[in-house]
Amino acid sequence: MINHSEMVRALAKNGEIIAQEIDGDDAHLMHMAVGVSGEAGELLDAIKKKVIYRKPLNMENVLEELGDIEFYMEGLRQGIGVTRDECLAANIAKLGKRYEGMQYTDKAAQVRADKA
Repeated sequence: MINHSEMVRALAKNGEIIAQEIDGDDAHLMHMAVGVSGEAGELLDAIKKKVIYRKPLNMENVLEELGDIEFYMEGLRQGIGVTRDECLAANIAKLGKRYEGMQYTDKAAQVRADKA
């Protein structure tokens, strides 16, 4: 039986191949997506400190992280050729399908009518 380490070695795409295959647009998209993830992690850490450690919410830091997320989100949107308004409209349409009558329910959150 193959062990996990061997499986990863066999199946993970080689970094040299990835580097040869991507172009500047791909690199930009990756930079922006990684930036969103990194900044979201920093925001999560700020919220964790408030909720878990019962520290006061550091609003200066929260605003900084939210702004950084917006920066990377805008870069990502520009990279794929969509606007913030288009993203918001798509989100409104999705949630409108999911939550009939604009009412949250646990059932609607789990059934996700927009995914059917």
